[in-house]
Amino acid sequence: MTDATAVTGASAEARRPFVSLLAQDDHTKRRNAAEARFKAYGLGAVIIGLFFLVVLFVSIIANGLPAFTRMVVQLDFTLTQEQFDDAESKLLKTGAYQAYFVEGFDKALSERGVEVEYDAAALDRLIGKVGSIMRDFYLANPDKLGEEVVFDLPTSSRVDGYFNGRLKREDVSDSRFLQVTDLDLADELHEAGIIKSDFNWTFITGTDSGVDNPGGAGIGASVIGSFFMMVVVLVLSLPIGVAASIYLEEFAPKNWFTDLIEVNISNLAAVPSIVFGILGLAVFIQFAGLPQSAPLVGGLVLTLMTLPTIIISTRASLKAVPPSIRDAALGVGASKMQSVFHHVLPLAMPGILTGTIIGLAQALGETAPLLLIGMVGFVARGYPDNFLTGFTEANSAMPAQIYTWAARADASFYEKAWGGIIVLLLFLMTMNIIAIILRRRFERRW
Repeated sequence: MTDATAVTGASAEARRPFVSLLAQDDHTKRRNAAEARFKAYGLGAVIIGLFFLVVLFVSIIANGLPAFTRMVVQLDFTLTQEQFDDAESKLLKTGAYQAYFVEGFDKALSERGVEVEYDAAALDRLIGKVGSIMRDFYLANPDKLGEEVVFDLPTSSRVDGYFNGRLKREDVSDSRFLQVTDLDLADELHEAGIIKSDFNWTFITGTDSGVDNPGGAGIGASVIGSFFMMVVVLVLSLPIGVAASIYLEEFAPKNWFTDLIEVNISNLAAVPSIVFGILGLAVFIQFAGLPQSAPLVGGLVLTLMTLPTIIISTRASLKAVPPSIRDAALGVGASKMQSVFHHVLPLAMPGILTGTIIGLAQALGETAPLLLIGMVGFVARGYPDNFLTGFTEANSAMPAQIYTWAARADASFYEKAWGGIIVLLLFLMTMNIIAIILRRRFERRW
């Protein structure tokens, strides 16, 4: 039996083909093919994501850049002291300034050799009534009387849209706002260099101008409102969130009460933002009597919304610090508080800053809770008088201003909304750059 068994085993070994370790068998080939397909799927997903990111970026830039430019009528104008006194002595003062402007406009056309027929109504449709603009300028700058002053007067939104491509000539029908002959006048003035493109500083520094004047609308006051809100959120949410995280992670006993707190914090991070807006309306405005539409109230509401995010990210950063750091500090005689504040907290600071910036960025882009407390776009009609009143005076925020512009019918406001998105993204990029600098500054390696 032993010899027969040995012969059978030897014959089976002789029939098995020799396979080199350097050659891939069928199982290895299938496994490598599956790995190659998975890499291809991952690369394809990255490419698709980058494609949509590029499309979004190009769309924002293409639609938002026109908001930073405007078509202006550039006119060299001189008003004498006698003309100023005469205009101020009349009952309709702005009408007198308007008449002097028309005279100066005719003179500018003659000097440049432009021969085109127009009337006062066509000039009003082109740039509006500028009498009040000129009167305000010379009342504020009486030393400019008798001197040549260059006025850059913005054209109407429809004329601006015609030069920017929003409005086609064939789509124009004669109305009290614009006529086809007005476009002929605009073309002549553009060829003569009287109408030209200029950077729209009003969009950067201005305020909301109402539904009838898209050319004068700006986002400057809303930027200031967002800044004051972010100051409130940073001053309140960072120390409260970090202190709560340190207590829960390092000092709090592990029992059902702390477990309940942790569960509620996680649930609050998923609550819709509009719920916090309703809470802020009920508590801060109706109960506490704080001023409506104020950045202070908006900052308090956004603080409540941001705290769960900061607490969760801070706890994760503290938990990521190796336990050996704590044990080493305690081993050399440090107290529990000394080990946390002198060793654990500095090592967790990069993660804490990252979580804070994420929370602030989320708060900066929120619109729904701000609308509920009255921070709509049209309330941002001016800059605060000083730093303290910036927290209590009625103002708006960039997301609310963008929402207000996007909801209006005029296509010019749609451009303003896209331009506001660009400003908002620049604000976010600035915050992230500051976070990266601070993270690198406090980062320590172990």
